[in-house]
Amino acid sequence: MQQRVQIIRCGACKSLEFMEKFGGVSRSRTHKSLLGMEVSRSKTVPVWALLSLLTNGVLILAVAQLLRGQNLAESSPASAAVTAETTEELIRQPATTATNSAKAVLGVPVAGPRHKWSYQQWVTQLGREAEAAAANRPPKLSVLAGDSLSMWFPTKLLPADRIWLNQGISGETSVGLLKRLQLFDRTFPDTVFVMIGINDLLRGASDEGILDNQRQIIRDLRWAHPKAQVVVQSILPHSGEQATWENRDRLLAIPNSRIRAINRRLKEIASSENVLYLDLYPLFADADGNLPTELSTDGLHLNDRGYLVWRSALHLFGQIQLKN
Repeated sequence: MQQRVQIIRCGACKSLEFMEKFGGVSRSRTHKSLLGMEVSRSKTVPVWALLSLLTNGVLILAVAQLLRGQNLAESSPASAAVTAETTEELIRQPATTATNSAKAVLGVPVAGPRHKWSYQQWVTQLGREAEAAAANRPPKLSVLAGDSLSMWFPTKLLPADRIWLNQGISGETSVGLLKRLQLFDRTFPDTVFVMIGINDLLRGASDEGILDNQRQIIRDLRWAHPKAQVVVQSILPHSGEQATWENRDRLLAIPNSRIRAINRRLKEIASSENVLYLDLYPLFADADGNLPTELSTDGLHLNDRGYLVWRSALHLFGQIQLKN
């Protein structure tokens, strides 16, 4: 199966010693054991920690330059970048009633209503895709784990120097992600990028609850993928009063200052758990700390230009941090 497992360009294969040692068998886990698990940490300051400030500075400057020179159509929604190459992508593209009506008048065949998958159906689908990746054992595999922001990352805009397995689900929370991490146990990725938390906030979760789940996610990934580099990404801001998302009132109840505070603590957790932290927030915040409307479709989700910023950050982060 090749849905969402995108074979873009292959780099040099990394060692599969760990996979061979365990015979590619998925290991069971419990949340209780995760809470009691001791994670070994280096006693010396890692190189990536020393480069952290420099990396963020380079990212901000590079993306700012990119935006000045890039001429993407601002009217293009994020879903427009996802071509109808797979059944899954066809399901994701929203039908436009007015467009279908116009086509009907012109005698052009129109598609019927599309089935909206349930959460469990998406979990099942992502499990199949992960199994396909595990069976093919692609080199230089990176996993995107998270919610709709990861799920809608256009294939054409993902960095082309690695293979990507998208494990995002729309509406996902930190609790849900923690429960389904085992879906890609057998893929043995080189890198796992995690972005989660905005839906927790929208559902009224506490800061402590979100951060505790983030810590458990990190520990779970380090236990299941000891040779992988785990990258925790900051929660992105929203557009505040400029947002047009259907549940705008729920967004406005979450000040971006709260998101910044959670991100600061998330960075501390990443450091204490000896994993990498990618601070995307400054790249997606204007002078008032809000998500610029030119980077978003509705004040919460990203458009192509927003994903181009994210792509640039992933690429530069990979060049500066992951190679070290």
